[in-house]
Amino acid sequence: MPGSDPVRGRGGLPGHDPGVTITAREWQLAARPHGEPKPEDFRLVEVEHPDPTDGQVVVRMLAMSVDPYMRGRMNAGKSYAAAWEVGETMQGGAIGRVVESRSPDVAEGALVSTNAAWRDVAVLDARAVQVLPDLPGIPPSYHLGVLGMPGMTAYVGLFRLAEFKAGDVVFVSGAAGAVGSIVGQLARLNGASAVIGSAGSPEKVRWLLDDLGFTAAFDYHDGPVAKLLAQAAPDGIDVYFDNVGGEHLEAAIGAFNEFGRAALCGAISQYNATEPAPGPRNMGLMVGRKLSLRGFIVSDHNDLRDEFVEKVTPLVTSGQLVVRETVREGLDDAVNAFLDLLRGGNTGKMIVKLAD
Repeated sequence: MPGSDPVRGRGGLPGHDPGVTITAREWQLAARPHGEPKPEDFRLVEVEHPDPTDGQVVVRMLAMSVDPYMRGRMNAGKSYAAAWEVGETMQGGAIGRVVESRSPDVAEGALVSTNAAWRDVAVLDARAVQVLPDLPGIPPSYHLGVLGMPGMTAYVGLFRLAEFKAGDVVFVSGAAGAVGSIVGQLARLNGASAVIGSAGSPEKVRWLLDDLGFTAAFDYHDGPVAKLLAQAAPDGIDVYFDNVGGEHLEAAIGAFNEFGRAALCGAISQYNATEPAPGPRNMGLMVGRKLSLRGFIVSDHNDLRDEFVEKVTPLVTSGQLVVRETVREGLDDAVNAFLDLLRGGNTGKMIVKLAD
């Protein structure tokens, strides 16, 4: 259905009869995974939705996001994001066009963001969408990446949680991903004395060095992370932005200078673990070096959104901030995109394109 209008029965949108259902294709959670998710843990279905009522809109999705945090939503139990129920249509960030509106607050044709990913069409309350600006020369999918949640996460973590200041030596794990690639560039553009990144392939390392302007970068498969980090930052680090956890976090603690600060964003190395992962073995260094390690969830910092948009949008439109997307085509490939993301198959933001 990518590229088509929402369907009412099998007719097109113009001139529809009120009361005729809207058919959407949606991915549902079919089973809770044990360890690494498998394709059979997901199910693609057709779902019929009633005609929109007053205060609702019909949105055709243009692009959807797949993100590491979604792995946690596949598990039962309490977390910062509610677990998906088995048989439930999954959710996540998406960008779409309003093709029909029954709300005075949202015009037909508006570009909107919503939490209704994993489907090609949605009937939503108008308050469940956010109208976005159409920025000349900027793809709408950027609102899922550099101008969306990943970009905001990078900004909040670096400047508020890690309290970055000019002259800091910054280490970023998962530096070629959607968040890490923005963190490193923001640090560089704001006066870091050095920016070091870890990534999972030689190609990603070259991208960090040649295109994003990192001072140093290494492939964490090439040896112990502590040794590789010591070679890249012989005088230690002041800030660590953690997307990986595990061995990377232990290495950063060992490399910190006094008063080092870490923003703990994610621990993707442990998301598919079936047994508790061992913690860093050098936590005792935190006392003598007076370190601060702070975990955070970006949604707790929405007071910074206007500041983030004001400062980052010009960097994107001017080209000072390099943006890269790994794009998959069509709703049918959404699960494969998500599984590849968890295996490190993306450079920059992983996007699933659903329509033009």
